[in-house]
Amino acid sequence: MQKTINNGNGSYQDIGQGPAVVLIHGLTENSSMWVHQQEFLKHDYRLIIPDLPGAGKTKLTEGLTIAAMADYVYAILLAEDIKEAVVIGHSMGGYVALALQHRHPEVMKGLGLFHSTAAADSEEKKETRRKSLEFIQQYGSELYVRQTIPNLFSPATRLHKPKLVEAGVEMCIQCPQEAVIAQINAIMQRPDLTGMLPSVASPVLFVIGKDDIAVSPVAVLDQVMLPKTSSVYIFEEVGHVGMWEKIEESNHLLKQFISFCQV
Repeated sequence: MQKTINNGNGSYQDIGQGPAVVLIHGLTENSSMWVHQQEFLKHDYRLIIPDLPGAGKTKLTEGLTIAAMADYVYAILLAEDIKEAVVIGHSMGGYVALALQHRHPEVMKGLGLFHSTAAADSEEKKETRRKSLEFIQQYGSELYVRQTIPNLFSPATRLHKPKLVEAGVEMCIQCPQEAVIAQINAIMQRPDLTGMLPSVASPVLFVIGKDDIAVSPVAVLDQVMLPKTSSVYIFEEVGHVGMWEKIEESNHLLKQFISFCQV
């Protein structure tokens, strides 16, 4: 069921019944990023799948930050009277999940980082993002998406599943240019939360793609020993979009992790 919040300016899906699970999409994406997981998990869990500010049916807010996105997700949980949830985030959605853990740890039944990292951007990464912003200002966000998104999939996926890659592009070009710019700036400005990981009481899931060019697998592996309880899954022939590139495997590992968090 599609629901709204903040006088209709925010939108999210509320699907299924059972323990609550929040699925948070990434940069330029929207809630449909989780469509394959939604169909699999809705029979056992209550899924809250927000459109972050500027994405899908949610309006962009001024001064967008990762923390503000986390507060937006928290507002949905409050509106639904959800006391605890397993929160899974893809890429930027992982940064939002980490910020939610930092700001409201009491609601976190589990934390899932799907191709994401607790580390802040390096100066080199920030410079790459600045160049992306310059490109968008000059040529527009649609061309940026068409050039960027295919490279987030592994070479094997691009070769054998071109329609899947194109579907990802078509989803991401729906994100308005001003939202793309705001989200990139928010990502650049986020703090380093690596130091928070040892204090996380709930289980933490790290999902890594061996061919991920957006989030370094080696850098993420440096973080997996920090939480008290970690689950680590490394995908072969997967880039930055494992929930699409390996649908069945992603579904089962998520279900296993969510179930583990209920103990």
